[in-house]
Amino acid sequence: MIYITNGYVIDPKTQFEGYRDILIQEDKIAAMAEQGIPLSELLRQAGLPEEWSDAKKEQNGAEAAKGQIERIDAAGQIIAPGLVDVHVHFRDPGFTYKEDIMSGAAAAVKGGFTSVVLMANTKPPVDNRETLSYILEKGRETGLHVYTCANVTMGMKGQELVDMEVLSKTGAIGFTDDGIPILNEEILREALRRAAKLHMPVSLHEEDPAYITNNGINTGKASAYYGIGGSPREAEINMVERDIRLAQEEGADLSIQHISTKEAVELVRQAKRKSGHIFAEATPHHFTLTEEAAIEHGTLAKMNPPLREEADRQAIIRGLQDDTIDMIATDHAPHSAEEKEKPITEAPSGIIGLETALSLGIRELVEPGYLTVCKLLEKMSLSPAGLYRLDAGYLAEGGPADLVIFDKDAVWRVEKEKFASKAANSPFIGEKMPGVVTCTICGGKIVYRESGARVLSASAQRS
Repeated sequence: MIYITNGYVIDPKTQFEGYRDILIQEDKIAAMAEQGIPLSELLRQAGLPEEWSDAKKEQNGAEAAKGQIERIDAAGQIIAPGLVDVHVHFRDPGFTYKEDIMSGAAAAVKGGFTSVVLMANTKPPVDNRETLSYILEKGRETGLHVYTCANVTMGMKGQELVDMEVLSKTGAIGFTDDGIPILNEEILREALRRAAKLHMPVSLHEEDPAYITNNGINTGKASAYYGIGGSPREAEINMVERDIRLAQEEGADLSIQHISTKEAVELVRQAKRKSGHIFAEATPHHFTLTEEAAIEHGTLAKMNPPLREEADRQAIIRGLQDDTIDMIATDHAPHSAEEKEKPITEAPSGIIGLETALSLGIRELVEPGYLTVCKLLEKMSLSPAGLYRLDAGYLAEGGPADLVIFDKDAVWRVEKEKFASKAANSPFIGEKMPGVVTCTICGGKIVYRESGARVLSASAQRS
């Protein structure tokens, strides 16, 4: 049992903000009450025996008494729902030298995330029951809620649909060929039709390769600097326009992944006025950086879609403000140092993001006054959970005991040696950031503390 006291609670679902004490029993929030109420009263409110508050402490490594209560003093800190990231790459199976499910989970809980949705571009890809089952089984060992999408097409080749019904029953919560756009319109239309019947979302990578000479770098100032063709904004605009049309015609839930252009933001804005089935996500790097960062940081700021212009960055921020963009997702994309040291046209695209996302949201959105802390938490927990119909993103009695405790005003420095991820491919290394996660609780268990000690499930400790 966990007793959290003296913290400032923010719940994006009810918009509640205020000081509350929280009692957690097993994997649920047993009680929430005004600060200062005696623990005995909180126990009574939860229907628990008062004597639990006097339980003996664990001694000499012996098993803790059944009723032991661990107290967390959250004075000066915010207590919020555990963050939910619906776009991460844990590279497992197939690319575990970059990341694996265990190391990815460690990065997630350090960043305050309690639920993640994995993308399906693994090796083998998640187009079959065996790979899907492997990921879900390994995810259960982490202490983190690990979900995964399945592919839309076999082998991510865009020619043959997966058995969406079977993969749904096996545990997939959505479908994506993220990393590769689906160019065949009829294949995508049928996929959207089937997904709509299953009441599951399809998330799409929106870059038309017909427009692209060199991916990962914006066609403009950055591509001119490197003397390459780059990736123009039309590559995204063309695909977003087509896919919104198809999704509206089929009545399917469509998520536009990692939106990067002002034109695409406006297309989503207009589509939302006609349909409740269109969603969009923005990454912290796209609302923080522009193509100038690709010039300054080279391959560490190379990503798909690329960083674009200041007008695009501002359009993304406005989209977050007016709910055109529903959620913030990291697109956590680990790569080895050797891969990122290759020339700009050869290095893979992508950066890690789980451990810096909350801080970037505070620094780039809250501190300048674009979003309140409550609104930021909505974009990072409640809204992404809603897309995938997850029981997450809120705080309530009887609700899931998935929480993050963080000090909004504390400052930390990004150091590559301190990443929990296997990878360190980040353009933010060396920067100071606000927002220190001090504790992450998932399923009623402490899975991260600021000291770096991580409490995993018994099965995880054995692996």
